[in-house]
Amino acid sequence: MTITAASPLATATAPRLRGSARRQWLGLLYIAPAVALVIVFFIAPVVFTVWMSFHNWPLLGSPSWIGLGNYTRMLTDNRFLSALSFTGYYTVIVTIAIFALAFPLALFVERERRGVGAYRTIFFMPVVVGLATASLLWVWLANVDSGLFSPILRMFGVTGRSANLLATFDGAFWTIIVMVVWKIVGFTMIILLTGLQSIPTDLIEAARIDGATAWQRFRMITLPLMRRTLALALILSVTGSVLAFDQFYIMTSGGPQNRMISVVYYIFNQSFVSFQLGYGSALSIALLGILVALSVIQLWLLREDEDK
Repeated sequence: MTITAASPLATATAPRLRGSARRQWLGLLYIAPAVALVIVFFIAPVVFTVWMSFHNWPLLGSPSWIGLGNYTRMLTDNRFLSALSFTGYYTVIVTIAIFALAFPLALFVERERRGVGAYRTIFFMPVVVGLATASLLWVWLANVDSGLFSPILRMFGVTGRSANLLATFDGAFWTIIVMVVWKIVGFTMIILLTGLQSIPTDLIEAARIDGATAWQRFRMITLPLMRRTLALALILSVTGSVLAFDQFYIMTSGGPQNRMISVVYYIFNQSFVSFQLGYGSALSIALLGILVALSVIQLWLLREDEDK
């Protein structure tokens, strides 16, 4: 059937098309502020950082083009490689510690019991404390003279004298690990809790009726159905650990013996202490590449789950 311009069907369709186009333009208008913010505060800075990374860009003076010089320098920079190695070591330890505590807490607060709301609140409370504030709090707690940790260690016979926990690498490293776990575990617990609550209770009850033990139900039902949630929590934890800066800057200033300098801390030193903005930009782009790789891993995990 041929629809002419003067036909009733064409006359009825035209307003609908105009209304659809109007809604599309209205939708674009609504998202325009968000798009502008992304362009101004993310895309434009990234593009400018990439441009800076190809220059010798001092704080004072004119920048000069050096091409890939900053990137080749990065490959032979032992201090950067050391910072990258330390960041990887820190990321593995803190991620394992967070999940080792967050999963049992999520299982504990997932069950309906008396006072479970209070437990959830107590476990989550440290999350609302800023990381810089938490770092300053733990610096005071670990203070050899006025802190609380040293007297407690003497009370339980761990040490026979006042202990300066931030004076040695091991003491400072594990103090930071405990602080970060205390600060972050509640957030990871909430993410895992949402995954647990999304599992149909009918499956759990059917498995229990069929005689499956608690461990079998956890291994065969809970873990597979929480794959997406675990991937999300893992990526967030790893990304946050790779970007660690505040705790090392505030609690140890990179010490002792500059052994606790993370990648972000090293970028900060190169950019704003040594004023090598071009090299700091190249390091930032390299770190961005690492984070993009982590995001790709997350998408791959989710896609594999969908295929199955």
